[in-house]
Amino acid sequence: MTSHLPEPGRRRRIALLPLARRVALLTGAADGWSSEAAPEAGLRRLVLSDGPVGIRGGGFGSDGCSLLFPNPTALAAAWDESLVLRAGTLMGAQARAAGVDWLLAPVLNLHRSPFGGRHFECYSEDPLLTGRIAASFVRGVQSTGVAATAKHFAGNESETERLSYDARIDEWTLRELYLQPFEAAVRAGVASVMAAYNALDGVRATENHRLLTEILKEEWGFDGVVVSDWGAARSTDETALAGLDLVMPGPDGPWGGALVDAVRAGRVPEELVDDKLLRLLRLADRTAATPAPPLPASAEVRATLRELAVRGMVLLRNDGLLPLGPDSIGHLALVGPNAVRLTAQGGGSAQVRPERVVEPLDGLRRVLGAAARITVEPGVLTHRNLPRLDPAVAPGGLRLDFLDADGAVLRSEHPDRAHLILEQEPPEGTAALALSAELLLSSPGRHELAVHGGGAFRLQLGAGEPLEFTLRAPDRDPLSPLVEPAEFRTHAEGGPEPLALRLEYAYDEAADWHLFGLGHLPPQPCPDELLDRAVAAARAADTVVLVVGTTEEYESEGFDRDSLALPGRQDELVRRVCAANPRTVVVVNAGAPVLMPWAELPAALLWAWLPGQEGGDALADVLTGAAEPGGRLPTTFPTGAEALPSVHPEDGVLAYAEAHRFGYRSAVPALFPFGHGLGYTHWNYPSMEVRGTEDGGLVVDVRVHNGGTRTGREVVQVYLEEPGEPLRLIGFAADELRPGLTTAVRVTAGPRELRRWTPGGWTVPTGPHRLLAGRSSADLRLTAELRLGASDPVHRCGPSRSPSAAAPPTPMPIPTPSHP
Repeated sequence: MTSHLPEPGRRRRIALLPLARRVALLTGAADGWSSEAAPEAGLRRLVLSDGPVGIRGGGFGSDGCSLLFPNPTALAAAWDESLVLRAGTLMGAQARAAGVDWLLAPVLNLHRSPFGGRHFECYSEDPLLTGRIAASFVRGVQSTGVAATAKHFAGNESETERLSYDARIDEWTLRELYLQPFEAAVRAGVASVMAAYNALDGVRATENHRLLTEILKEEWGFDGVVVSDWGAARSTDETALAGLDLVMPGPDGPWGGALVDAVRAGRVPEELVDDKLLRLLRLADRTAATPAPPLPASAEVRATLRELAVRGMVLLRNDGLLPLGPDSIGHLALVGPNAVRLTAQGGGSAQVRPERVVEPLDGLRRVLGAAARITVEPGVLTHRNLPRLDPAVAPGGLRLDFLDADGAVLRSEHPDRAHLILEQEPPEGTAALALSAELLLSSPGRHELAVHGGGAFRLQLGAGEPLEFTLRAPDRDPLSPLVEPAEFRTHAEGGPEPLALRLEYAYDEAADWHLFGLGHLPPQPCPDELLDRAVAAARAADTVVLVVGTTEEYESEGFDRDSLALPGRQDELVRRVCAANPRTVVVVNAGAPVLMPWAELPAALLWAWLPGQEGGDALADVLTGAAEPGGRLPTTFPTGAEALPSVHPEDGVLAYAEAHRFGYRSAVPALFPFGHGLGYTHWNYPSMEVRGTEDGGLVVDVRVHNGGTRTGREVVQVYLEEPGEPLRLIGFAADELRPGLTTAVRVTAGPRELRRWTPGGWTVPTGPHRLLAGRSSADLRLTAELRLGASDPVHRCGPSRSPSAAAPPTPMPIPTPSHP
């Protein structure tokens, strides 16, 4: 983004404002999701929105629909910067269409542990891959005139005690891993960086002068705005002096009059206040300087979201069953809890309300035709709380009444869903709210009904006795009422007559959340029968597509996972279905790794991530070969849960004791390694050529041959290994090739990719190294031995561990790096 106003003009604006007014502009507005405006200084109101998977807008109770993108890990799995640029551009265009100026994305924390609750919101375990994907996303978003935000700076890889824990990370690990993606975003021009809740090495991130000023603003030259995470600023002098620029949310906070007093008392220099406001003006000018791009037509948008989902899906195993030819599928059994209800997104502040979600059955019907014989069985149930009430169960609609203390109606609304989050002030005098509907429970048998939320309730079903109860959500995180709402269950018998429902909720003005809603589960067979029916359907079918996975109840902001196992009896379901039908494709619909003790059983294993609103269509394209699954794993899938980094602080301290040895850098066995992914063709790696560059980087030309019968896209990965250290990714590139052809894929690694952190700062390493190229961190086909930093380096290229790599070693000179 470029600014239309020179810096002196912004400084003159600031000079017009009294100190108290300047300080007031450095805390968010009363709505909690915008900054304050100062028309007298030309500063407009800026609207902020969460946005890793789409534009939610302000607050959590918005009724507006938004595009739902695949989760960020799925975007990174494409290993394609141009694709992510398109994703960022589309998200930015929708932000502008929704009146949003400032997007709270991307999330640049690393996949330190699969137990991390927000694993699905992050890109990768590798800092290079994370940084390159993030930089492209930032450029895409900001090309539309929307400010992007790199978050959460820094050491915010866990959800347990996330508001208070102290991340202890040694300087070498911090520099080489956890800060690298943020520096890449800064180099890409990111307009904002969000300071995290947690402390880093004993100092809260919002109060950390070394982090926010010395490294971010001085060393990296960041000229944008440092914004606090919501409620993360908890002091006046410390946060102001550290380098925080904007406190969110508003209108209250630790600054205001307290900061004015600190300036007048000489504890905080007035020029720091001016610098903070200058940064805010700079961001506002930059966003205003770019004309709003048109949002593409609906069909084009959906096609893009579908392509994003396809390109991120990872084919983990394939015995030849995939792709399924439409003529060879025959009778198809579509089995599994996520086959019935696809999990399109995770839980927490990233959630948006999509206009639609394409289910797997919808996608397969589109490809196979309406006449295709498809049997659908869930097999198991995995929900914790009952699924939210389908509006179709209340065909007459819902009515929400705001009541005074005498029960008189102050205002009435007609919400379109039975899950309500109240964020706007209710009418004055509101003492209770009443949600009423006529439920059509047409299926005979026992219907499970539930109320979820927090507070005191009174539920009336038909002519039955009223039920009074109080719900209290866990208090381990401020978002707990949203992501882990408490639940009260009851039941009703189905029948042809409507059932009157009235739910009264006592309004407590002092409560942090006003959230409640209804859940419903129609009559179900007992668990054993449900599983038996799925196995019988699989046995009777010619082909089985079994979709298992997690839900937003298991992957969410606000808590870490306590198990990597699939919820419920899904492991048993996979084993029994694979035994019943050898032509079984297992699709895993999850955002973070799960344990797959049955991984060798299915004929094919496809990882679909949380694929967004077009997930069902994308899945059908991949299964039937209309598109190739283009993904490579951006994170390691472990064989078990042992020896993985802990996400649980001890006495308030979360020690990153593993340093850099996690994921593919560790000795922990991998079920599927970092970088792994198959396609519908196969690849040979005949040879590679390596040369140095004048600035001390490397250029690696890797020849790849498509030895299959289909056009495919190959991602070439290049790693560097030095004695006593694990591999590290230093570059990657991809190309698409028709069958039978060979091409050279060029991978470049500059001095930044080669450098290492030392007590004296950054330096390019010297001495013997190995350069390895291949398909994943565990499938490296070619190797080159070199001595970096020598005037006449020894260098050999040759095959590594692949029988397809047959080129003889060839000596090549590598110039000595000229500078770090």
